[in-house]
Amino acid sequence: MRAADDPHSLDRATREFMGARPQLFGIAYRVLGSAVEAEDIVQEPAAFLATVTTRLAINTARSARVRRESYTGSWLPEPVDTSADPQLGAERAEALDLAVLFLLEKLNPVERAAYVLREAFDYPYKRIADILETSEANTRQLVSRARKHLSAERREPVGSDDHRRLLEVFLAAARSGRLSALEDVLTADVVSHSDGGGVRGASRIPVVGRPQVSRYLVAFAPRFWPGTEIRRVEANGRPAVLVSSGGRAVALLSVDVSARGIEHIMWVMNPAKLAPYVDSLTG
Repeated sequence: MRAADDPHSLDRATREFMGARPQLFGIAYRVLGSAVEAEDIVQEPAAFLATVTTRLAINTARSARVRRESYTGSWLPEPVDTSADPQLGAERAEALDLAVLFLLEKLNPVERAAYVLREAFDYPYKRIADILETSEANTRQLVSRARKHLSAERREPVGSDDHRRLLEVFLAAARSGRLSALEDVLTADVVSHSDGGGVRGASRIPVVGRPQVSRYLVAFAPRFWPGTEIRRVEANGRPAVLVSSGGRAVALLSVDVSARGIEHIMWVMNPAKLAPYVDSLTG
């Protein structure tokens, strides 16, 4: 169990925050000369920590963007096991799906934070504006730009049952290397992304288009699937498949599905990204 999941750790953190709150208020009041404004800064623990966390995440995201520009091959988000961490998926599901996180990477960190707070946690625009230290009007523009980007890049996803059904059909076709069966479930402009982090033999560039992806998967099948074990899992709120060989995880397969069929195929093969996910399954 992680420290952040331990209720005793959370209680202790809350007590420590409340113990420090008078001093924090004193700092803010002396800097501002206004008790009301100081109180706005030093809020209730959850609200205060949400503000700090968001701002720290934005700062980290700015430096992460630079690191990812030099990443070997395609970069995919690190998967999380939402079945083991129900709190993570307890809010609205937006901005949790791996396909959405992948698309959000193209936004600047402030746009991404505004979208996440609004769509995933339903924060009021005024509250988001306070967290981001900007105007409410600008906050609405940030969220609007993020929504337009996602709607332009991604079609409406199907429900969980249809998603799981098509994943199973795709898995069977991919393992058997049946070209026609693959072509039946892939959209014309499907994209296959493989993230090996330069460690595993994953394709370093996305494979685009139904004919190219289908042929790639057919050629891939006899080298990859024999001797592997398959486990149905959940990743980021969606059905996924964990592929292992010799007791060692080698890939997490997930797909993005619309009414047209499979739009994106995502293979997380980087051991550094797989290890925390597998640990959460066995922890």
